[in-house]
Amino acid sequence: MHSLVRPVATKVLAWLACAAGLALLSGCDAVTLTDLTPKSMAENPSQIYTFSLRIAKRTGTVVGLTPNIVVDGKSFEMKLSPLGGGLHEFEYQLPAGRDRLAYYFLVTYNVEGNGVLTPREAYTQVETVQIVRRYVLSLEVNRGPVGARISVVGRGFTPQDVIQFNGSPARTAFESPNSISFFVPALEANRNYQVAVSSVAGTSPVGTFRIDPSSITVSPSVLTLRTGERANLSFALPNPAPVGGTLLDVATDVPESVIMPEVIVPQGQTQVNVNVEGGKPGSGKLYLKGYGSGEVTVPVTVSPR
Repeated sequence: MHSLVRPVATKVLAWLACAAGLALLSGCDAVTLTDLTPKSMAENPSQIYTFSLRIAKRTGTVVGLTPNIVVDGKSFEMKLSPLGGGLHEFEYQLPAGRDRLAYYFLVTYNVEGNGVLTPREAYTQVETVQIVRRYVLSLEVNRGPVGARISVVGRGFTPQDVIQFNGSPARTAFESPNSISFFVPALEANRNYQVAVSSVAGTSPVGTFRIDPSSITVSPSVLTLRTGERANLSFALPNPAPVGGTLLDVATDVPESVIMPEVIVPQGQTQVNVNVEGGKPGSGKLYLKGYGSGEVTVPVTVSPR
């Protein structure tokens, strides 16, 4: 007898446990919460940002809905949107100096049954909103030779922004919050590169840039100096330098032997002359990448005075 009663009792207890579990879950299942807030918002002068939540009742026994948003640990009641459809909104004034905040939605309500109101609540997971202060609109042009200065137009640029070509940094110049520029780096010509703006806030794609081939003439082709002696070095391009000039990124393997300024061909000009001074005795080369077959070299020898 006992062996028959025990299985029946076990089944009854299991059924009661399942029923109790369903009763507890029914309150949560009674509403569906849909977070419609974008995870990034464009900065606006008012610094007021709208958070949106749609609440759908899954049963007619739900009454007394009270939606709230919890932002940075503080709770605010939401208002029903004029658009209807169970949409609720809250406009939040962002504190000064902030560009990121955490939030979640909490909805309290009652479930009516047998003349009794049972309080319930539902909530969403914690989300983060990023306020985007930088907008990249476009490249001034989408192709050019090595050394050309190219502008990027947008909003929210800072002096810390760096232009990248396929992930590698290019020399970047901050002009204003609405404009930055870069010099086309000495990379392989006849290729397209992905350009992006990088900063501590992240990386923003700009577009595709094609590096066109170019040539340059350097005179003299060999440089011989004594320590402290100066000589004139001429760089000539086949075409006038564009707006902003053309940067000639001259490198050397004997930096202590060669003293020379930065080389930029002024806009509209095809040639620039610079003075090169001999430093410590040594011999090596000047290198100019991105021109002709890929690299122009000028042998340099510096002898003691």
